[in-house]
Amino acid sequence: MTARPRRVAVSAPPERGTSVPRPQQAAALDPGLTERARGLRRAQLRRAVVTLACAAVLLFGLPVLLRLAPDLAQWRVGGLPLSWIAVAWLPYPLLGALAWWHLRRAERAERP
Repeated sequence: MTARPRRVAVSAPPERGTSVPRPQQAAALDPGLTERARGLRRAQLRRAVVTLACAAVLLFGLPVLLRLAPDLAQWRVGGLPLSWIAVAWLPYPLLGALAWWHLRRAERAERP
């Protein structure tokens, strides 16, 4: 049985007049800034979890609500069933409002 040829990464040489980018070292922060960055990261993660939980409740809650209240399917708005409007149109403005709310909270946390 013959051995497979060894795989080799092939790349083009840098074009003339360009320099090869070198990896940069991460700048060391002073301890006060490091602690602020960690706190900001924790706050952003908490906000992200809350936002994702609200989005999940919205996206999964509407179909569950419609399943638990089948009478809503009989109501019509503009000739369309209310259940269809609730699932097809209602989530988008609510998700937009949720994104706006999350963005405002994130910007407020980043202010010095």
